[in-house]
Amino acid sequence: GIVCQTGILIIHRLKKHCPDSATLFACCLPVWTWWCKHQMIFDSEKDHLSFHFLHQLPSIEWQSNANTKAIPMIALYYAPTPNGHKITIALEELGLPYTLHRINLGKGDQFDPDFLAISPNNKIPAIVDHDGFDGKPVSIFETGAILIYLAEKTGKLMPTEVGPERKTVLEWLMWQMGGFGPMLGQAHHFNYYATDRIDYAMERYSNEANRLYGVLDRQLAGKSFVAGAYSIADIAIFPWTRSLDRQSVDIDDYPHVKSWRIRMFDRPAVLAGMKVGAEFREELKDLNEEQWKKLFGMN
Repeated sequence: GIVCQTGILIIHRLKKHCPDSATLFACCLPVWTWWCKHQMIFDSEKDHLSFHFLHQLPSIEWQSNANTKAIPMIALYYAPTPNGHKITIALEELGLPYTLHRINLGKGDQFDPDFLAISPNNKIPAIVDHDGFDGKPVSIFETGAILIYLAEKTGKLMPTEVGPERKTVLEWLMWQMGGFGPMLGQAHHFNYYATDRIDYAMERYSNEANRLYGVLDRQLAGKSFVAGAYSIADIAIFPWTRSLDRQSVDIDDYPHVKSWRIRMFDRPAVLAGMKVGAEFREELKDLNEEQWKKLFGMN
């Protein structure tokens, strides 16, 4: 029943682009083949990579001669961490079709030679775009590079023209990569994960976390989003604001950040991106939408 209903939905969407029944059949066949192929789910206990079909229908690239083809998928090598969430949010915002390849950090998948071939720093996330430069597959690692690549590929989430608006997006993207993410990561480690409680480290990184929230709060004063318009800068920063308790941050001290977080979470693609891979984490897999908001301290 579900597969049949999905087929009807796909055909309904394709009919709008197809002038006659013959063309409609030609359009449906490759899409239906794609759908059936990606319904397969591999047991994560048997394979170190898990392949999960995501909720979006595939995008279709329409040719002027009425021939059609499904846009090749982006393969995302992923774990549900703040850095991983940056890319799922971006892909959801852009509507780009992608397949999810789980990297089980606890099992050491990040050191597998196949993964190191696309992410030599053994860090997630990484992507392989099967419709890369000149239509050939290309791999990209490092979240900043991935976000810039996706923005430039689509012409969205970052100004395309060289100028002050583009400069500001890149500045705040680099600010996240060079400071906000790494320093909050250290705060998480020493305040939450470390078995040895080191007062100096806890104080140092908690203070730095609060300093950085102050920088962000001042930037957001009078703005809806970090660089003015919504961009990859917001997407990069937002996932790192989830675990406030691990950062020793009181969000009420930063009213502009607090309001911005609410605006971010009100975007359906942000919520969808944050949920990707929740089934890999026991504490997240059964949360509903209200519980996700509570996780961010929003109710």
